[in-house]
Amino acid sequence: MKLHIARFQVNPSDVILLEGILIFHDPRVRELMNMKLFVDTDADVRLARRIRRDTVEKGRDISTVLDQYSKFVKPAFDDFILPTKKYADIIIPRGGDNHVAIDLIVQHICTKLGQHDMCKIYPNLYVIQSTFQIRGMHTLIRDSLTTKHDFVFYADRLIRLVVEHGLGHLPFTEKQVITPTGSVYTGVDFCKRLCGVSIIRSGESMENALRACCKGIKIGKILIHREGDNGQQLIYEKLPQDISDRHVLLLDPILGTGNSAVQAILLLISKGVPESNIIFLNLISAPQGVHVVCKRFPRIKIVTSEIETGLNEDFRVVPGMGEFGDRYFGTDDDDEELVVAHTPLRF
Repeated sequence: MKLHIARFQVNPSDVILLEGILIFHDPRVRELMNMKLFVDTDADVRLARRIRRDTVEKGRDISTVLDQYSKFVKPAFDDFILPTKKYADIIIPRGGDNHVAIDLIVQHICTKLGQHDMCKIYPNLYVIQSTFQIRGMHTLIRDSLTTKHDFVFYADRLIRLVVEHGLGHLPFTEKQVITPTGSVYTGVDFCKRLCGVSIIRSGESMENALRACCKGIKIGKILIHREGDNGQQLIYEKLPQDISDRHVLLLDPILGTGNSAVQAILLLISKGVPESNIIFLNLISAPQGVHVVCKRFPRIKIVTSEIETGLNEDFRVVPGMGEFGDRYFGTDDDDEELVVAHTPLRF
């Protein structure tokens, strides 16, 4: 018996859907997939559907259908299809009736498409690879009902991921070491001339993650007045004296209009920091802010965990997560001046 393999031309597209009961069998095909879904339907439901289809559409009697199912269909499923379930990223029970799972998948695809378009426009924009673990943490910190404790816990986890990804964009040098087995390992040496700069006060929420990754790192502060669409007024700055000789990780969890970020970057450049030595780290970025920063500073790198829908009429990021500083530090607007005044500076 000859096996004929059909070949099809697939035209370029933003989304390509592959469907089939054995679609996960070939590892070469699995490696091409960005998301793998397994629709897990109850065995009784599968049997009922088969009985209905074969009796109504094919005119078979029930005894024949049951005999074929027990001898061939069910054993084949157990041997060849069910084992591929382990390769799935998401297992969807109840199939098309699971509207929550379907909505989650649709939203994930829409988010990836938006991020993909922005990254195609700006090669200096980096969005960390989204997983459903990351989406789950975003869901928690965006929920208005999430407690302060949980908000801080999951925000810190996301911030750590962003910081780690940002550090991966720093220059490195090759280095050889001797392992405990006496073997030579060829690796890399981290960039030594590094500092962080947080935009007060939300940016200070990212400092602990940076310190955890870079022991003894110097961290400077910048305070910029923000009101509506105006983020242009520099109020305060305290930066390391040798900052011009360092790579700078600029910290602010929210990139909205981009005005505050532009002001902070201009300050760093005025202090002698090369534009290419600045990496801007944030959790969420509005497209408007990305356009403003990337167009004005094409050599700066932006690392974020998600691209947002946009800004509303009050210049607030949507869907967003509210006032990040208030939710993270557990304060309201009336407390902000007091908190800023007592923010410790560490060098």
